[in-house]
Amino acid sequence: MYLSIRMALLALVLAVPGLAGAQQFPTKTVSLVVPNPPGGSIDVMARVFADALQKMWDGKAVIVEYKPGAGTMIGMDFVAKSDPDGHTIGMVVTPMVILPALRKMPYDTVKDLAPVTMTGTSSIMIAGAPNMPASNLREVIELAKKNPGKMTYASPGAGSSMHLAGELLKQQAGIDILHVPFKGGAQAYPEVMSGRVELQLDPTFGINRHVQAGKMKGIAVTSSKRDPQAPNVQTVAETIPGFEVLSINGIVVAGKTPRALVDRLNADFRKLLTQPDVKKRMEDFGITVVGNSPDEFGKFIRDEIERWTKVAKAANISLDK
Repeated sequence: MYLSIRMALLALVLAVPGLAGAQQFPTKTVSLVVPNPPGGSIDVMARVFADALQKMWDGKAVIVEYKPGAGTMIGMDFVAKSDPDGHTIGMVVTPMVILPALRKMPYDTVKDLAPVTMTGTSSIMIAGAPNMPASNLREVIELAKKNPGKMTYASPGAGSSMHLAGELLKQQAGIDILHVPFKGGAQAYPEVMSGRVELQLDPTFGINRHVQAGKMKGIAVTSSKRDPQAPNVQTVAETIPGFEVLSINGIVVAGKTPRALVDRLNADFRKLLTQPDVKKRMEDFGITVVGNSPDEFGKFIRDEIERWTKVAKAANISLDK
């Protein structure tokens, strides 16, 4: 009888696609694909995750593999076209949900990538030149309406989440301000500090140090709640109810990866995100830990692509021009 029970359980495992693979995972080296150049926060987090996963997976090798370029599209294309066995894992950032709204893609974000979990979110800050005659968002909007087309805002580049957040703000506030793209946020800071550009949108964890030093004014943050890094800076939603834009980090695998294996990875990453040392490293970068389900992350991706497609169309933004 004992043998027959074991045989029945084995038959059940083999009958469920991916279940046996999920139980045995990983069977070889796992790659964490970073779609950005080395040195940024996503690179640091990948290394933290790799170390934690290697310990969780009894010493099985986990390596960080860099595939930068085309606004993260090269790295995500690599993951989308990888073997659907869970051993190639993509570290995704916000452009994942923005690029489909702006250009033709070599892969279908929804069909060719399987969401595992959103690992964290962070806010964007709108900061102003120290000499501008406005100190909060309401005053900025009033100033912009008095001077249509004359005010400027900087972003780290055309098509970035900061650029699209600025366009969404323009649409919802009913203002006309000029976008000035730079090759990274750091290049824009001197222009705003000098007053040559009035506003800048950049991740809060990066720009807030300049606000704290008095070199810029903290105008608003784009999260629905005030950011703990800048508790005295209002949210956009305090002036424009319902406004929220978040930078995100997440985990994806190839689209045809069996659901049982996706669920296994989801459980492992959610366990990883509860580890105190991992949480601290993320919080050091201004990231709020999330760790949601594959279905929740998938809905977020679909909703964001739909939202940014509407924003890009209304603003006539395309990276294919």
